[in-house]
Amino acid sequence: MAKITGLHAFMIKEQFRHVFEELGYAFFGLESRKAWNVNIIGVRAERHSTNLFDDMLVVIYRNTKKDWEVRTYPVTTDPGAWYLENPMNSKGTAILVPGQYRSVYKIDLHGGRYEALCQRNGEVSVFRDPNKDNIADTDAASIASGYFGINIHRSRKSGEAEQVDRWSAGCQVFKSASDWKDFMSLMHRSAKYFGNSFTYSLINEGDILDGTYRRFE
Repeated sequence: MAKITGLHAFMIKEQFRHVFEELGYAFFGLESRKAWNVNIIGVRAERHSTNLFDDMLVVIYRNTKKDWEVRTYPVTTDPGAWYLENPMNSKGTAILVPGQYRSVYKIDLHGGRYEALCQRNGEVSVFRDPNKDNIADTDAASIASGYFGINIHRSRKSGEAEQVDRWSAGCQVFKSASDWKDFMSLMHRSAKYFGNSFTYSLINEGDILDGTYRRFE
């Protein structure tokens, strides 16, 4: 986990704000300036490597001093190789479609076992990959929307998972247990002020590399 403050955090916020503006997504904390109004952002790596925690989850918010802070965590936004080869659904393994899912998530029990951000309040859209190889296919013709239990949760109970394997059947999953605890502590703090309702935005790495960074060249 990296916690970024000061000018660097402000610049990162500006980068993501520009991307969100271009995509038509809401970015929280700009006008109200209230603390702990979190922007939860998944960034999917362009290489789309199977079974690796090679994506990033970024949380951007104002702290109690109303200054911008950023926290980043290694995650996967893709299912692991095991579930790609052994789909739980006859239509194929779920892969979350990039988009902004407004107020869809809440703190609840993942699999009835431990707290996570769970898809309880609305639909999400997923690609369906039915060919049972270890490549995550994202065919627009396969997109379906609904309640699929695409949660945001941890992998191992302690330490770090080396590979995704069975930790994700389409959920957004943290590599490190300590990162997960840090993230959930932040979610609980946000919920005290804004209620148990969270927006998750998933973008592609190219949205950053092809767009926003060029504004600073």
